[in-house]
Amino acid sequence: MFARSLQHNLAPFVVACIAIAVFSAMDAIMKSLSIAIGPYNAMFWRTLAGLVLTFPLFRLVGHGRWPTRPTLILHIWRGIFAAISVLLFFWGLVRTPMAQGIALSFIGPLAALGLASLFLKERIGGRVLSGSLIAFAGVLVIIAARAGEDSGKDAMWGALAILLAAVFYAANLVIGRRQSLAAGPIEVAFFFNLVAAVLYGSAAPWAANMPDISHLPMIIASALSSTCSIMLLAWAYARAEAQYLVSVEYTGFIWAALLGWLAFHETLSIATLLGAALIVAGCLWAARGAPSGGATPMTGPEAA
Repeated sequence: MFARSLQHNLAPFVVACIAIAVFSAMDAIMKSLSIAIGPYNAMFWRTLAGLVLTFPLFRLVGHGRWPTRPTLILHIWRGIFAAISVLLFFWGLVRTPMAQGIALSFIGPLAALGLASLFLKERIGGRVLSGSLIAFAGVLVIIAARAGEDSGKDAMWGALAILLAAVFYAANLVIGRRQSLAAGPIEVAFFFNLVAAVLYGSAAPWAANMPDISHLPMIIASALSSTCSIMLLAWAYARAEAQYLVSVEYTGFIWAALLGWLAFHETLSIATLLGAALIVAGCLWAARGAPSGGATPMTGPEAA
């Protein structure tokens, strides 16, 4: 009984950690792609590739059933918030180091804790809250260490874009909790790509450019990694509360620092390592406060 309960609590946490690691790899791919062809074109073509990848899965594995109206509303709102968030994020990430960009984005999971309490009626446990604050302290250590650096106006606009993206991401996380309870991972991934493709496509006649064939492998790789991450997170959020899993987001900084160093020659400082240690400690502390019970789907009109 104890072993089964432990496995029930641990599995969503581990899957969410894997999803964040895959997301971080996708961030590195998308940063390179955004530098090469621009953030809008990178997201537009990645979303179209994702739609091509997920449609057959939705039709065959996901049974291809059109969702009910309440679930469709969740898909639309989450797709809108997520599409705006990622476009702002990658626009900002082009102008800031990966580790710094991910650190700034951590305002999102913290905001999601409050939104989960307000809209999902989840009780914020003391251990989860304190773990999130410890992790955020690690982020503050990193930001403080970089505060004296002269990065220019472009980097400031990039940082502001990432902070704004984090607000949209917080709403996306909370809606994603209800969406994951109402729909399977394949359906979640397909409808994100569908809604995002429609949203980005509305600007295509003026903003879209056909990418060079040399960029095609990166577009496909980003679409694959994004789809896998969305499906893994959907599986995890269907089995654990949002307040428990949002702390996992902090592990993304570790991956961002490593990939930024490997791919973009961004340096790691003592402050970065100290901040990363605090982030890991906060996540582990929050994980010990995992809720033991499941949740029931909530897809009423208030879900949007």
